[in-house]
Parts: sequence; structure tokens; C-alpha cells
Amino acid sequence: MKRRDFIRHAALGLGATALAARWPAELRANPYGMPIGIQLYTVRDEMAKDAPGTLKQIAAIGYKEVEVDGFYGTSPADLRALLKSLGLTAPAGHYSLQQVKTDWPKHIDEAREAGLKYMVNAYLQPDERKTFDDYKQVVEIFNKAGEQTEKAGIQFCYHNHNFEFQKYGATIPFDFMLKNLDPKLVKIEMDVFWLVHAGQDPVAYFEKYPGRFPLLHIKDLAPGHPPTDQLDAKMGLFTEVGRGTIDWKRVFKAAPKGGLKHFFVEQDLCERPPLESARISYDYLKNLTV
Repeated sequence: MKRRDFIRHAALGLGATALAARWPAELRANPYGMPIGIQLYTVRDEMAKDAPGTLKQIAAIGYKEVEVDGFYGTSPADLRALLKSLGLTAPAGHYSLQQVKTDWPKHIDEAREAGLKYMVNAYLQPDERKTFDDYKQVVEIFNKAGEQTEKAGIQFCYHNHNFEFQKYGATIPFDFMLKNLDPKLVKIEMDVFWLVHAGQDPVAYFEKYPGRFPLLHIKDLAPGHPPTDQLDAKMGLFTEVGRGTIDWKRVFKAAPKGGLKHFFVEQDLCERPPLESARISYDYLKNLTV
């Protein structure tokens, strides 16, 4: 099961107190007392073999939210019921550009049935980003898609990697997107790992574009990998949160200005069993203070 095949802003100035106040004490985990989420792509092989059993283990670790990449062979309503029975919710789900372009109203209806609050375009395939004109077309598509999701009470988002930082002349596609996407209709799910791996500073983006980043993907960058704007996902590049080179205290301290609402652990490739990696990342975030 592959993610790429499935697939407002927290009030400025309220900061950590307001975020923590949203959740009862028994659900609180650091940072900000928010429930810790996980993108199920992390455990995609396990989900393909036994989705209910895997979700049960995710809940046992302590996760309270999941980000889905499909409905795992069941209906959106049945998945929502299963998650509820385990004390889980799914605020967000991932979608391909082809899904955004094809039968989008049907996908929106299914997302509402599943209880999603965010629909996220997860990835642009190589043939969808061959030229800068492709990014211009994507901006138009996303703004229209965001109009449709807004009517359904769902926020549309785009999930970055590092290839959006490959310059066309003096223009960085990621910056072009942020400047030309309607800030109300299209938010960004910032993958902190990929942005850092591109040699960029997530905090600078929070400050320059406040309120644009309600969702974060949290995974760590192993030492010894220089910055690049070329997608280079491979074993050894990723590590569990807290075991790599990213300064998570600094990121989370600034995240409320970026609009933080939910964050999800995601580890594309794991050198140990994915559920073990998921536990290590959870334990680090649970104990993280900012």
C-alpha cells in the first residue's frame, strides 16, 4: 500500500497556553499538550497486512491521531468507527494530484464521511513538475480544489518535499507557491525534514508566512547528509525523532506562529521495525519541552 497511490491558523499570540487548553489533561503530551499523531505511511506494510491490528498497536504506543493515506480496504465510515473504538481520530488524509484532478467531489464526500478536516496533496510525481510552468498550473488546480473543500468545511493543503527548492532562474517554486496560493484556501503541511534537507530554515518560513502551516510532518535527518534539492529518499537518510540533526525545540517553539494545529510523525524508511521506530519517536515527543 503506497501513500502516493492513495493517498485556521491557531490565533497568533495565544501560543502554547491556548494550544494546551484544547485537550484534557489525560490526553496531554508535549509539546504544547497536543495529541501526538502519526502518518500511517510509516507503517504501510503493517497496515496492508493487518490494519486493525496495526492501529491497535499505534494506539497502545500512545498516539491519539493518525493521518491516513486511503481507507485500507474498508469504507470511510467503517474506518472512522474503527479509529474511534481505539481512541484514535484522523484529522487529515493524503491524496495524489491525479485524485485532485479526477472526481474531486467524490473524494471530498468520502473525506467528510471519514471525518477528515484536512485533505492534503502529498506529492508531485516527476512528470507533474518537469517545468516551472507545471508549478503555475498546480497553483491554479490547488486554488480551485481549495474552493471545493472549503465549501465542505475541509481545509486543502500541500505537502512539501525538497524538490520544490530547485531554482528556476532566481525563483524557488516553494516560495512561488506560497505567494500565489490563496492563503485561505490552500495551507501547507510542512515536512520539516525535507525542508531542512533542502538547506532551508523552517522557522524562517513560520515567521515569513505566519498561519500558513497548520500541519507538520516530523521525522529526523540522520547525520552526514549534505543539503540537496534533489529527492534522494533512501535507507539511512531518515532516523527517529530526536536521534538526528534537527533542532526540534527550536522548531516547535516557533511553530505556533506558523499556525500549528496538528503534527504527525512520519518516517519514510526505518532501519528497525517501523512500530519500534514509531514508539521511539513518540517517546521523544512526549517528553519534549519547549
